Amino acid sequence: MGKIAHASQETHQYTDCRYPFDRCLRIIEGVTMIRINVSYRTALIGLLLLSVVLSVVLLVHTTNASSGDSAGRQIRNQSFHPRTLQQMIQAHQLASTVRVLSSQPPSVIVQFPLFPSGVKKLFPNATGVVTIIQGNPEVSLFDTVTVDVADMPPDTTFTIFFIEFANKPFGHVQYIADLHTRADGGGEISFQTITLVAFAADAQNPGTSKDQSGEASGVQLEHLGMWFSSLEDAKKILKDDTLKGTPFDGGNPPLHAGPQAMTDGQADPVF
Repeated sequence: MGKIAHASQETHQYTDCRYPFDRCLRIIEGVTMIRINVSYRTALIGLLLLSVVLSVVLLVHTTNASSGDSAGRQIRNQSFHPRTLQQMIQAHQLASTVRVLSSQPPSVIVQFPLFPSGVKKLFPNATGVVTIIQGNPEVSLFDTVTVDVADMPPDTTFTIFFIEFANKPFGHVQYIADLHTRADGGGEISFQTITLVAFAADAQNPGTSKDQSGEASGVQLEHLGMWFSSLEDAKKILKDDTLKGTPFDGGNPPLHAGPQAMTDGQADPVF
């Protein structure tokens, strides 16, 4: 009992409490609860303010991105309306070989032929057709492209490129896809990519050029060509061991691709 009383007295002196011991404890607990409640309330208010700030930032970012997308879609709607494309063909801003096919708005369908270039001597009847479908710009900025060929070298792989110029020196290029022909020399490939506004650029010196919407960044890629993916295949098929390698296929070794096989062959853009 003596030790307990002594402990109680020490507690009273420490807290400077003039009340009975049990009441003193309740007072101390109450102060502690008040401090905890104040701290919790402050943290909650801080979290709410942070949430409001983050929501505003996200809203502004989304609005700006949406405005940029809307501007891009508006340009595409204006530039690639069927009537506008027909006017561009008449004004020689698009090649005369380009056809604008009937479609339900907002879709736009453009088609143009390919002609034999490197394979012309041994495969003079080789043909190709490229169909570009622009869907709904409100949904996607990608175009659907289908390349169909016939009477080509059989069982052979060709690479497809978007190119600056239809014929040599070809200029800036962009690899798009591979097409492998069947035993009858026919073949087809479909892919989705930005086509009607395709461009290439050197980030150190991007420059500008004109596309269907006006002045634009980089160099416009407005033609399409096909190359032998293998120089050895080209030598064998074309019966010419003097052919030199080209860069129109990736991987090792360098310059292992063969010559151009098909081209749109136009000076004016085809897309």
